[in-house]
Amino acid sequence: MKLAKRMLFNKRGSLIGAVLAVTIGILVIHVNFVIFQGLFDAIVRDISEYRNGDILVTNEDDYIDKSDSSIVSWFERISYVVAATPRLSATAEMEITKNGNLIEKTRIPVVGVDPFNDIRASTVHETVTEGTYVFSRNSIVLGNTVSNDLGGAVVGDNVKVTIIDRWGEEQTKRFTVSGIAKSPGGQGFDYSAVIHIDTLRDMTNREGQTGSIMVKLNDPTKAFEVKEFFLLSFPNDDFLAETIEESAEQQLAGFRSGIAMINMIGYFGMMSSAFAIVTIQMMLVNGKTKEIGVMRAIGAKRKDILIIFIFQGMLIGAIGAGVGTATGLGYTIYAKETKMSFNNSLPLEVSYNWEKIIQTALASFILAIIASLYPSYRATKLLPVEAMRTG
Repeated sequence: MKLAKRMLFNKRGSLIGAVLAVTIGILVIHVNFVIFQGLFDAIVRDISEYRNGDILVTNEDDYIDKSDSSIVSWFERISYVVAATPRLSATAEMEITKNGNLIEKTRIPVVGVDPFNDIRASTVHETVTEGTYVFSRNSIVLGNTVSNDLGGAVVGDNVKVTIIDRWGEEQTKRFTVSGIAKSPGGQGFDYSAVIHIDTLRDMTNREGQTGSIMVKLNDPTKAFEVKEFFLLSFPNDDFLAETIEESAEQQLAGFRSGIAMINMIGYFGMMSSAFAIVTIQMMLVNGKTKEIGVMRAIGAKRKDILIIFIFQGMLIGAIGAGVGTATGLGYTIYAKETKMSFNNSLPLEVSYNWEKIIQTALASFILAIIASLYPSYRATKLLPVEAMRTG
């Protein structure tokens, strides 16, 4: 082993090249994970924070007829639950007069919220950059995009909203804009309008009905447990309760496939670093033919030569895995501390996946050893006299 170390460190250029190949392979995987997994987790975070919560309760067939206050009270008796809030959705036509011009927009999503519970169960209110969140039955919060579409509506403007109710009749009401919402990455209600849920119930003729119940937990890992307990407690109701992974499955399915493909590309990059190690190890073998001949001449067996070069591969793998992992962690720390964002708008949800970090380091170490097998085998095939003559 001492001989293997000396032979390897005497060729520092080759050692640095081999370690660099392993380091780059690991760093590519870490960068991919930070960016793409961070983007995926950021989207999940925002869907959870703004729209679905950790558990989303709906009715399998229609709207929820059971009292929303009783469902909210039931959830908030559970120690894991931070808050629960009802939501109701509809589509509206809006018009506003700006500078003497009438501006009309159709098919604007409208979300009805309970202002008191909503600020406890979601963070939509934190996206209000101008004005305040919904505070009365006559106030409306416009998403930034909706505001722009309405000619740059601002706080204090008067907006006419028309909604088709459950019987097909038009219901019209005027609202005062109380706030403008703009979320990082546009994952919030930037393309929607928010009003009081009771006002939306009146306009849609759905008194006492709710579209969904959004539940926020202090420990998201307990979502499945709380969901199952809820369904068992209401066996005769047609409730559908879903965790964030279930309720957002359609939105996230394609993204998961993309991450899998990116990860595969990363591992192919790691395999290319293994081919670089093969090349470098072959250069080491060719450069040490005389030493190999001398060792064979004084009694070294083929397995001894094999062990020397395999040990060199282990050294390359260990050093490369260590340097690559340290570099990758450095990049992860940088991304987390600087709150790196995607497209300068959506803050990434950077995390440390120690299982993946260890798995990547072990994979690179094992690949380095595997890459050393063929050069090691070639070294054992050199005959003593030919190796000394070649050297």
